[in-house]
Amino acid sequence: MYQLKAYESALVVVDVQERLAPAMDNKVYERIKQNIIKLIKGFNIVDVPVFHTQQYSKGLGNTVPEIAELIENQHFEKVTFSCCGEKSFIEELKNAGVSSVVLTGMETHVCVLQTAIDLLQEGFKVHIAADAVCSRAKFNWEIGLRYMEKAGAIVTVTETVLFQLLEKAGTDEFKQVSKLVK
Repeated sequence: MYQLKAYESALVVVDVQERLAPAMDNKVYERIKQNIIKLIKGFNIVDVPVFHTQQYSKGLGNTVPEIAELIENQHFEKVTFSCCGEKSFIEELKNAGVSSVVLTGMETHVCVLQTAIDLLQEGFKVHIAADAVCSRAKFNWEIGLRYMEKAGAIVTVTETVLFQLLEKAGTDEFKQVSKLVK
């Protein structure tokens, strides 16, 4: 339950969008954006699927370019706060053989939280990269993390996720991922 395995995992980037990002504290946003980028690159190195969502793109814009350019899959458009409200989202995870999902993005206490709860109810193992999610207010971020943990999600950090997927040192993948976290 606690261990991530590359063969059954996926990364989901929730709603890191052009008009939502400026509402976040700039220093916090820059830090989480860098961690999301590390995660995407790391998942790509170990050949683990990466998905992303956009909440009401007409109003909140597209995924920020620095992140969108790293993700091969088309985004899931949604108007529900939970990514799972978009039926094709769950179907795509299941079709990819995913049973463990790592969540990143914004906002921790709304879309990330509701997605985590729904994924848990669907039987997925859910890991939250705490240093790759944010909310407009730190208090909301903290409460969101506690809520998800109490519901059964694993609260973790970017480096832990990446090294769990690798499982061992000495491989080409390890060398590439090690460069990302330095």
